Amino acid sequence: MKVLIVDDSAVVRVRLADLLLEVEGVESVAQAENGQQALELVKSLKPDVAIVDVRMPRRSGIDLLEDVRKSKQTLKVIMLTNYPTPENREKCLSLGADYFFDKSSEIEEVVNVLKYLREDFGDQQKH
Repeated sequence: MKVLIVDDSAVVRVRLADLLLEVEGVESVAQAENGQQALELVKSLKPDVAIVDVRMPRRSGIDLLEDVRKSKQTLKVIMLTNYPTPENREKCLSLGADYFFDKSSEIEEVVNVLKYLREDFGDQQKH
């Protein structure tokens, strides 16, 4: 499973990458610091999962989510934010995010989701 982390905070990207590389089945973890850079990586790397911060400079995570869904990319999108307002949650989910988590209290949920998705990806590769 190829994962792309999109966050303007290098500290968050590194912390997440360290956590995710320990998940069995995660082959690679790429990083982008903004939505524009991420869109280019989505096209070139074709990740299975993107973990996206909602608020970033140079294209927000919401803009990136819209672009990815319009392009019919099949990747799973996990929105991870310090702004887990009901409005942000509703907007992200309505635009096609698969998951939405609070960065400050639910970061472990990202690991759990990847473990769950690993089983799905493993099943798909067997067929």
